[in-house]
Amino acid sequence: MLSELRTFLAVVRYGSFAKAGEHIGLTQGAVSAQIQRLEQHVDLLLFDRSARRATLTLEGREVHSRAEHIVNAMQQLGNMDYSDGEQGTVVLGAITSAQQSWLIDALAAFRAEYARIALRVIPGDSLNIIAQVDTGDMDLAVMVKPPYTLPPDVTWHTLLQEPFVLIASEHHPGTEWQELLQNAPFVRYVRTSFGGRRIEQFLRQHRLVVQDAVELDEIGGLIRAVEKGIGVGIVPVTAAHFPFPAGVRMLPLGKHAFSREIGIAERGTLTHPLLTRRLITLLRHSATASAIALPDTTVD
Repeated sequence: MLSELRTFLAVVRYGSFAKAGEHIGLTQGAVSAQIQRLEQHVDLLLFDRSARRATLTLEGREVHSRAEHIVNAMQQLGNMDYSDGEQGTVVLGAITSAQQSWLIDALAAFRAEYARIALRVIPGDSLNIIAQVDTGDMDLAVMVKPPYTLPPDVTWHTLLQEPFVLIASEHHPGTEWQELLQNAPFVRYVRTSFGGRRIEQFLRQHRLVVQDAVELDEIGGLIRAVEKGIGVGIVPVTAAHFPFPAGVRMLPLGKHAFSREIGIAERGTLTHPLLTRRLITLLRHSATASAIALPDTTVD
């Protein structure tokens, strides 16, 4: 029932089944099903279905108070000092580009210090990852900073900035990024991602209408598509994919340059606070060491 209790708390926090689902990565139907299971388990009606918002019944308010204590108590079970050789697991969410580069260095350093502590890395895009941090399913996550205010119980630690650049191949010659975007097919970073949304804002800001050729959700695949001549693209410069292949050239965006912020989302109530703090320090060191210095291109 722990997942149902977390979903119940999310509905109360965000005021509706739909909004709760958006934040915890579930459909409205899945949220409704979990609430129904919880109501059947406690044999109580928790929400007033006649209200427009998710309004708690009298019994629901009592269950809400107890549910917070239960979830917090479960999260506190692992709050101990692991210097005495105790075993445990730290759950970490991570975007693909981090897993393919500097993240592994941090995990190796952590394991060298805590050989009996297991690390569970859960992949995913930033939107789904932040929802799992918020619900307590992850201790922390390496991800792209969302374009909206973080949930109140989540702390953000900035690690590095990854600038976006235009990439093109010999199939689409040219040295002006504006002309390439207007005249060549466009390989798009998926619009549902935080990075993809930022690219779409950039295109609209500069009134650029592109010829969409293909939309991909993985940076490595996007670079490969450009290399194969499908089109040109805008990608963040990451340690996992830099330098680019020999057949792919980079065109900085000059004074119009923008970037995405990579950082750590940390849940306020931690399962393993001492271990998590140490892992954050190691992640910061690894990310800093991997930072890529690009030439200063403040003019076009």
